[in-house]
Amino acid sequence: MDRFSIFASRLVPKSEHFAPGHRACMGCGEALAVRHVMKVLGRNVIVANATGCLEIISSQIPQSSWEVPWIHTLFENTAAVASGIEAGIKTLIRKGRIPARKLKVVAMAGDGGTSDIGIQALSGALERGHDFLYICYDNEAYMNTGIQRSSSTPYGARTTTSPPGKKSIGQATWKKNMPAIVSAHGISYVATACPSYPFDLMDKVKRAVEVKGPTYLHILSVCPTGWRSASDLTVRLGRLAVETGMFPLYEVVEGRYRLSMDLPPLRPIRDYLKHQGRFRHLGDEEIEMIQQRISQEYHKLQELSRKNED
Repeated sequence: MDRFSIFASRLVPKSEHFAPGHRACMGCGEALAVRHVMKVLGRNVIVANATGCLEIISSQIPQSSWEVPWIHTLFENTAAVASGIEAGIKTLIRKGRIPARKLKVVAMAGDGGTSDIGIQALSGALERGHDFLYICYDNEAYMNTGIQRSSSTPYGARTTTSPPGKKSIGQATWKKNMPAIVSAHGISYVATACPSYPFDLMDKVKRAVEVKGPTYLHILSVCPTGWRSASDLTVRLGRLAVETGMFPLYEVVEGRYRLSMDLPPLRPIRDYLKHQGRFRHLGDEEIEMIQQRISQEYHKLQELSRKNED
């Protein structure tokens, strides 16, 4: 073990609060991300978890992978439930019913439960200023119910409800920029992360829970089943998503953008797409169009980050 690995191992908690034995698919990026997140959150936390892959794989009665207080919510109301928990804790402390202590409330949902079905409840919770962390595990489709497209599905991707054919390219819209939508609410901390960069992810979780008020993390979660990729490529695909600019890592602190990794020049987007069956039908023209779009969006992020440095 090299010096850096020894140093890092001392910083990362060895305790596991998301227990093994869950039913995630082989190579599930979401399960890996949750494990990293829970290492940072520890035991002094209450989790509200939307319906979805994470809930299904971790909580089949009478077994559970959760070693913290955990509540299963509907697809659409995760942020509302977390808001109620946070408000209830404050009320109990104010009335002297429980001792005053820092007890973090965390909402967890997938991209469907965040950018589609749950966006109304999330927007309301952010506007009201509840003190909680919201985490979106983004596997870019409704994987749990049959790989249907969501507003987070990238352009051109094949899903069961956006199949390619003579009249269709697959997903015909561009991925919704959920971190920008959340940031527009004026909250103090928004960040993107990926379990392929575990120390960056865990550092952002730590920062998010230290901020008072609502905070938001958007975590890319590679799904070998839905992406039609090899299960041993999960970490590699996460890195390629970052290196190609498909999923940039950045923070928005008090409205100011900062790239966590600035990687000029970006790797060709083809390096990322070629490992996934969901993009196998794309031709050179479509791939070039995606490349141009990704380059433009990444340039905007670079400009925002540099502007804030001046």
